[in-house]
Amino acid sequence: MASPQDRKSLESANEKAQPRDEEKAGYDVTVSEADSAEGDEALKLVGRERVAQFSEEYNKKLRRKLDMMIPPLCAAVYFTQFLDKTSLNYASIMGFPIKGQSYNLVSLAFYLGFLVWEFPTVYISQKLRLAKYLGANIIVWGIILMCHAVATSFGAFFALRFLLGMCESCVAPILILIISMFYKKDEQGTRISWFYVMVSLTQIFGGFVAYGVSFYDGHALASYKIIYILLGGLAILVGVCVVVWLPDSPVHARLLTKEERIAVLERVRDDQGGMENKHLKKDQVIEALTDVRTWLIALTTIMTSIPNGALSNFSNIIIKSFGYTSKQTLILSTPGGAVASLTTLLCGWYSDKKNERMIPIIMCLLPTIVGSAMLIGLNDSGNKGALLFATYLIGTFGSALSSVYAYNASNTSGHTKKNTINAITLATFSVGNIIGTEIFQPKDAPGYIPGKTAIMVLLTVQLFISLLLRWVNLRLNAQKRAKLEEEKAKHGWTDEDVQRERERHAFMDLTDKQNPYFVYTA
Repeated sequence: MASPQDRKSLESANEKAQPRDEEKAGYDVTVSEADSAEGDEALKLVGRERVAQFSEEYNKKLRRKLDMMIPPLCAAVYFTQFLDKTSLNYASIMGFPIKGQSYNLVSLAFYLGFLVWEFPTVYISQKLRLAKYLGANIIVWGIILMCHAVATSFGAFFALRFLLGMCESCVAPILILIISMFYKKDEQGTRISWFYVMVSLTQIFGGFVAYGVSFYDGHALASYKIIYILLGGLAILVGVCVVVWLPDSPVHARLLTKEERIAVLERVRDDQGGMENKHLKKDQVIEALTDVRTWLIALTTIMTSIPNGALSNFSNIIIKSFGYTSKQTLILSTPGGAVASLTTLLCGWYSDKKNERMIPIIMCLLPTIVGSAMLIGLNDSGNKGALLFATYLIGTFGSALSSVYAYNASNTSGHTKKNTINAITLATFSVGNIIGTEIFQPKDAPGYIPGKTAIMVLLTVQLFISLLLRWVNLRLNAQKRAKLEEEKAKHGWTDEDVQRERERHAFMDLTDKQNPYFVYTA
């Protein structure tokens, strides 16, 4: 419950709003005259200016309640998605009937579907309730996954993987939006890492499940078919939970009281990130496409996704090439998941603690570069232990995408622009993974030296891209500060006036460039 002061603030909201508007009318300037009709959904619950104050203790309790409700469901979704996406990796050493270049093409099909449907699914989700749309897609992909157990031909597997990619393409954009709506900027990196860590945990969980199933010697079903049936059933269960319990936005969070929903909105008001707007705005699409940062983040994504596409489908094959059996490979792949999990959580914590997004990317890429160099240099050494250790080091790069998600959540405003940039990010993720499925060619087996070299070079180049993107954001912040000082001097504003203007801009669905009070996170 709110404190008496909190309730008083809510009850007096209407009384305070009118005098403030009259007071402000005397010195409002153009930047404050955004059309309320073009604002976002938050204006259904709160005014353009802050009229409700909540204590720090109340906000901490509310955040704990959100943490019990949103990150666990987001984590369940991401756990299911990545387990489903990498099911082919496990099937590849459990009797899967597709081999060689055909296997590469089946692996590629997922990302083709992902790429083709990314922009349509993001813009469709903007018109609908986010969580309900997400849940429906999860249920459908669970059914598709179970159909893998009855497919027998290359064409059938290719089609099913393509459809699976289409259904899963909405996941990351929707989860990024939900986190950005409910949490402040200095909380987003950690919460995103909480669900993104599932990528690594699935490596542990999936490895042990596949190991257990590998002992099945019955003839009714092949081992890989059992995996697909189990994972499909899990996806359907998670999809139902998402439809029932995951909130679409603070405005429509039925598991929160009205007072709590207002408090959520007021918590994030100063971040200037906004909530959601159901209208597709052409000017925001154009701004996203012409913003240099969009393409730097796209380049970052593709540079880190090419290794992901390669290793998510070939890591077990690489470990097996060291001389281990299939069963040993499944178990030995699990410590890599533990290393990647720890890296993801550490980078997420550091990201919020230091208000950084690019430095954590650099931190997680360096061990991967070292690991790639070890795999190349020790290829013919026969030193199984060192080679295995190198594969564990390589796993740290995966948390880079978690930092990219946090970057998008913290550095973009305007709902259509957010959706556009998230779609571009995930489209380039798909392109990178498509390329990645082809860098480990059968002719290069068992060492795959060209593929390992490509990973090392790509991630080394990415170090410099990360530093460039960080410099661009810091430069934009300096320009915004200088412009704001000019406005203060021109209009004779006090700090209180500036804060009031900041509050008035928060839920007007302005982009980060249109909003002079938006501050970028480096």
